[in-house]
Amino acid sequence: MTENGKTLLDSGWLAARSTEVSLSGTQLTTTHPPSGPTSPWMNAVVPGTVLATLVKNEVVPDPFYGMQNETIIDIADSGREFYTFWFFTTFQSNLSGNQHLDLNFRGINYSAEVYLNGHEKVLPKGMFRRHSLDVTDILHPDGQNLLAVLVHPPDHPGRIPPQGGQGGDHEIGKDVATQYVEGWDWMAPIRDRNTGIWDEVSISITGPVKIIDPHLVSSFFDNYKRVYLHATTELENRSGWVAQCSLNVQVTTELEGNVCLVEHLETQHLSILAGSRVQYTFPELFFYKPNLWWPNGMGKQSLYNVHITVDVKGYGESDAWSHLFGLRKIESHIDSATGGRLFKVNGQPIFIRGGNWILSDGLLRLSKKRYKTDIKFHADMNFNMLRCWGGGLAERPEFYHYCDIYGLLVWQEFWITGDVDGRGVPVSNPNGPLDHDLFLLCARDTVKLLRNHPSLALWVGGNEQVPPDDINAALKNDLRLHPYFELPNETSKSFEDSSLVLKDPSQYLDGTRVYIQGSMWDGFANGKGDFTDGPYEIQNPEDFFKINFYNYGFNPEVGSVGMPVADTIRATMPPEGWKIPLLKKLPSGYTQEIPNPIWEYHKYIPYSKPEKSVHDQIELYGTPKDLDDFCLKAQLANYIQYRALLEGWTSHMWSKFTGVLIWKTQNPWTGLRGQFYDHLLDQTAGFYGCRSAAEPIHVQLNLATYFIEVVNTTSEELSNIAIEASVWDLEGSCPYYKVFEKLSAPPKKTVSIVEMKYPKSKNPKPVYFLLLKLYNTSDYGIISRNFYWLHLPGGDYKLLEPYRRKKIPLKITSKASIKGSTFEIEMHVQNTSKEADSRSLTYLNNFLPRQGNGDFDMASVEPVHSRTDEKHEVGLFRRIYRFFAKENDSLRVAEVKGEDVGVAFFLHFSVHALKTDHKEGEDTRILPVHYSDNYFSLVPGEVMPIKLTFEVPTGVTPRVSLHGWNYHGGHTVR
Repeated sequence: MTENGKTLLDSGWLAARSTEVSLSGTQLTTTHPPSGPTSPWMNAVVPGTVLATLVKNEVVPDPFYGMQNETIIDIADSGREFYTFWFFTTFQSNLSGNQHLDLNFRGINYSAEVYLNGHEKVLPKGMFRRHSLDVTDILHPDGQNLLAVLVHPPDHPGRIPPQGGQGGDHEIGKDVATQYVEGWDWMAPIRDRNTGIWDEVSISITGPVKIIDPHLVSSFFDNYKRVYLHATTELENRSGWVAQCSLNVQVTTELEGNVCLVEHLETQHLSILAGSRVQYTFPELFFYKPNLWWPNGMGKQSLYNVHITVDVKGYGESDAWSHLFGLRKIESHIDSATGGRLFKVNGQPIFIRGGNWILSDGLLRLSKKRYKTDIKFHADMNFNMLRCWGGGLAERPEFYHYCDIYGLLVWQEFWITGDVDGRGVPVSNPNGPLDHDLFLLCARDTVKLLRNHPSLALWVGGNEQVPPDDINAALKNDLRLHPYFELPNETSKSFEDSSLVLKDPSQYLDGTRVYIQGSMWDGFANGKGDFTDGPYEIQNPEDFFKINFYNYGFNPEVGSVGMPVADTIRATMPPEGWKIPLLKKLPSGYTQEIPNPIWEYHKYIPYSKPEKSVHDQIELYGTPKDLDDFCLKAQLANYIQYRALLEGWTSHMWSKFTGVLIWKTQNPWTGLRGQFYDHLLDQTAGFYGCRSAAEPIHVQLNLATYFIEVVNTTSEELSNIAIEASVWDLEGSCPYYKVFEKLSAPPKKTVSIVEMKYPKSKNPKPVYFLLLKLYNTSDYGIISRNFYWLHLPGGDYKLLEPYRRKKIPLKITSKASIKGSTFEIEMHVQNTSKEADSRSLTYLNNFLPRQGNGDFDMASVEPVHSRTDEKHEVGLFRRIYRFFAKENDSLRVAEVKGEDVGVAFFLHFSVHALKTDHKEGEDTRILPVHYSDNYFSLVPGEVMPIKLTFEVPTGVTPRVSLHGWNYHGGHTVR
C-alpha cells in the first residue's frame, strides 16, 4: 500500500523462530529464501509482535480468552531465544538515475539485524526510535529484493512473581520499552514482552535531496486575529554535487465537495553542498482571522494541509512531505483558586474531562481502523483529553491523527512509572533505564515524530514518578518553551515591537508545549509527587458531589468498575467463566463479592466495598439470578457510577477543580475493570453515563444536595432557557411536574438553580424516575436531557424487579442509508403507553445541533410549538425519509406490544448478524456500532431519536434488536 510518498510493507511477511532456522541472514536473502508458510515458516503479523503472529497461526491459544494466557510459556522460563524470530518479505524497486531508496522501520522491539540481498545492517536497541536505512547501493538489479529481519526481545524481560504485581519484578524498566508487559493490577503479563516489528515498515524513494522532520508552529497576535505559521525542515543532499534547490511550501484548506483552497504558496531557493545536511527555516506565513482548531466540545477541528516539496535543478521534484496542521495555542498554569493545572486553548479555559489510555491492543495489533473507532468513541463520550500512560506506548501518528480529527487533547508521557522506576515494591531501578542516552534519544525522536499534531497538549516525564535527575534536566532543557509561549498574555505584541531578535519557534525541538516532570507534580494531584490520585473502586454515587471527596484541583487518575455485557463474557471465557460472583453477607450488613477464578484473572473489580461503607450496587436491584441478570444490573450501576463521577466533578468546576481523568477508559485486553467499552468494542452503559454528564451544556441533579444545576462549559451565556422537571412513579403516574422558566447560565460556570421538592413532599414513592430537560423557551429545542432513577435515602431499587413484568408498548420508526458496507440507521422510538403529559411541550425531544463534527445533530427535526398538532409527528418522519438518499428502502415501523402504562426503562439497541444456523452461545454481534445514545428510558408519550452507524462484513445481513428492563429476549426492530 502506498501513501504519502512511501510504500508500506504491511503484508506478505513470513516468520520463524530463530532456533528453527539453520540458515544465515545472508543465505535467506540470496540463495535460500523461504518459499512460503511451510514449517518452520508461518504467515506473520507485521506490524505486530511475535506473540500476535503465533496467535494468528494458532501455534498458541488466544491469551485473552479465559485463562489461556497461563498455557503460554513466559519468556522468563523459555529464555530470550525462544521469542527471537526471523521475519522475511520481498519488495519490488526500480530506481532511475540519482534516486535513493530508504528502508524505514518506525518501531522495533528491541533490536534487530537487517539483511537485504545478502547485506547486513544493524538496528540498535530501543523500542521508541525510528530507523531509516539508505539501501540504494544494495538493491537487486532486477528489482526483486529479499529482506530478512532477525528481531531480539528486550534485554531485561524480567520474571513474573507468583503474586503478580505492578510491572512484575520491574526488570523491564532497565530497558527503554513498554512496562505493562510484565503485568499490572489491570493486565495479565505479555509472554513475549512485545518482541517484534511492532510498528510501520515502509520504503520511500527520493531524489538527491531528502526532507527530514519538518517542524510546524503557529504563533498568535491581536487576540488571535493575526496568526503566523513557522516552518523549519532539515534537508540532506545525498548526491556528490552541490544541489540547487527550490523549496516550496503550500498551505491548503478543504472546502465543501473536495474542493481545496490554496491559502499560501511560497518558494525559496538555496544551495546544499554535496553530502551535507542543513536546517532551513521558511519566512513566516501570515494568516488573518484563520479557522482555529478547537478541542471537542469547544468548536470545530479546523485543519490545514501543509505540503512541502523540494525541487533540484536538473532533476525535478526530489522529495515531498505533507501534514494536517491545526492553528491553535495551548497553554496552562497552576490555578491560584484550586491549586490545579488550568488549561487554555486559544485563550479560552477548558475544563478537562477525559480518561487514561493504555493502548489499543496488548499484542500491538494496531490499525487505523481500530484507532478511528477508539478515538471516535472518546469523542462520542464528550471527552476532551486522553492521557497516554507512561507504562504504555508513545502513541503512534495514526492515534494522533484521529485525535486531531475528533478534538481530543493528548497528555503524552515518557516511559517511566513509579511502580517500576524506584517507587514499587520491591524498590528497583531507582535510576530508571540503564542507558540514559538511549532514553533521551528515543524521547527526542518521539518528539520529532509527534510534534506537528494539534491534539498533542503536553509532555510528562513519567507516571507517578519523575525521570532520573539527568534525564529530567535534559528533558526540561530540550522541551523548554519559546518566549512566545511563555507569555501569560497571549495577545501581547511586545515581541514584534521590541528590538530583541528571537530564534524562530520552529527551530526548537518543540517549544510550544509545557513539560511536566511527573503525573502528580506541578498542578496534578497534590502537586508534590505524593500518592494523591485515585480512588479506584466503587463509590456511593452521592459521594462524588461532596466537597471533601477529593482535595486537590486536578485528579489525573480516578477509577471504578467496568463490567461488560453478558455477550462479551460468553465470547471471551469458557462456561466456567460465566458463573457470577457469590454474594457473601458480612456481620456488618454489607456484601462481599467472591468472583470465579477466571474473573479474578481478568482483574474484576467488585461492585461492593464493605470497608468503605459501599453497599453492593448490583444487589441494590435484587439478588442477581444468572449472568444476563448480573450483567444487566451491572450496566445500571455503571451508568449511575460514571455519570455521578463526572457530574460530581463538574458540580465544582473552577471553584474546586480544573479537571479529572478517569482511570481508565478501555482495556488493551479482555479485562473486567475500568472501561467504557470492552476489547471487542461493545460499549458499557457507563459510556452513555459519561456521554450525558460531559455534555458541554448540561442539566443535572446534585445527588448530595438535591439541587438542580446547569453546567455551561462554553464561552457563551445562555439566556431565555427553562428546565422541565418531571417525576414518574412505577405506576406510570406523574406526581410532580414543574417548569422553571426565565433562567440564564453564565459562560464557564456551574450554577445551582433550585432544590427539588420531591421527594420531600408528602408520600414520596420509595423508587421513582426523574426526567430533567433544559430547553430554549423560544422553540422548545432541547439543549440537555437527563434521566435518573432514584430511591429514597437508605433505600434500594428492589421495587424495579417486579417492574420488569410491565409490558410498555413502543413504536419504532426507522430509515436506513447504505453506502458500500456502511449502514446508517435513524430510529425514532416512542413510548405509546399513553399520550405525553399535556403540560409537556418537549416530548418530541427536538435536540438542538451541537458544535463540532455534527455526528449526532438532530437538525432535521423542526421546533415544536404545540403538542396538539399531530401533523407535526407525521412531518417529522417524512423529513427523515427525505434525509436519506437510498432508493427502494421504505420507512419501516415496528411495534412492541404492551398493555401497561409507565416508563420504558433502560432501553438499549444492539446489532447482530442474521443467521439461520445460529448456535447456542455464539456471538452474533456486529461490532463496533456508533450510537447517538443507548441505555435510555422514555416516559409515556415521549419520542427519542437514535442514530446507529456501523459497517457490515460482506455477505452478512444485519438485524437491529431492542432490549430493555421491560423487554426480555430482544425484539427485532429492523
